[in-house]
Amino acid sequence: MPNYLKWQEKNIIDFSARNITSLYDDGFIFTRINKGAMNQTRSLRIDLKKFLLSSENRRVLKKINSLELTVAPLPYSHYHWSIGKLAKDFYDIKFGEGIFTANKVKEILTEKEKSNFNKLLTYSLDEKIVGYCIAYANSNFLHYSYPFYNLSETQSNLGMGMMLQAIMHAQKENKKYIYLGSFQRPTDVYKLQFAGLEWFDEKKWSKNLEDLKRSLI
Repeated sequence: MPNYLKWQEKNIIDFSARNITSLYDDGFIFTRINKGAMNQTRSLRIDLKKFLLSSENRRVLKKINSLELTVAPLPYSHYHWSIGKLAKDFYDIKFGEGIFTANKVKEILTEKEKSNFNKLLTYSLDEKIVGYCIAYANSNFLHYSYPFYNLSETQSNLGMGMMLQAIMHAQKENKKYIYLGSFQRPTDVYKLQFAGLEWFDEKKWSKNLEDLKRSLI
C-alpha cells in the first residue's frame, strides 16, 4: 500500500448519515482498508451552491457529450469479474502494481459488511461501459472516491468528464458538497479547476488555493 497523507485515523461503529457527515466536515474520509476505517487528510470538496461550469469544463463536456452516468446501490447485484480487472489494470498503470486488487474491488462492491461505500457510478459511451467510480453518498454529500476507466479508450478527457458528470449529478440531487478525495501529489492539481473548491488544512476549511499549491513544495 502507498503512503497516504493522514493526520488522524478513526474506526467508527456509528454509520448514521449524521455521524458520517460530521466526520467528513472534520476532514475525515472513508478508506477502502476495512469497514469503518477513516483518515483525516487534506480533503478537497466543492460547495455545490457555488459551483458553475467554467469555459474549460464546458469544453471537456462538449468533447464527451455522449457520456452517460447511471448510479446503482451497493452491494452491486450485477457484479462481473471484468469490473475488478478493469479497476486493477487502471490502478496498476496509474499508481503501481498491487495498489488495488481485483479481489478488493469485488469485496467493496459485493460485501456490505466489509465496505464503507454505498454507490457505484457507471459511465457509458454509445451504450458501451467505459468506466466506474466507487462512491459514498447520503443526503448531504457525495464522495467521488475510487474512479477507474478503460485506459485504452480513445475518447480524450474521459477521466475529467466522469468527474464533471458526478459533480453535476450531485448538484442536481441537491447535495451540499461533493468530496474529491485528498490533495497530496503534483498529479492532483487537476482537481483545482472547479468553482466552489475548498480544502481542509488540518484545522479548518480554506478557500486559499495558493496555500494549497504551496503544500506540495
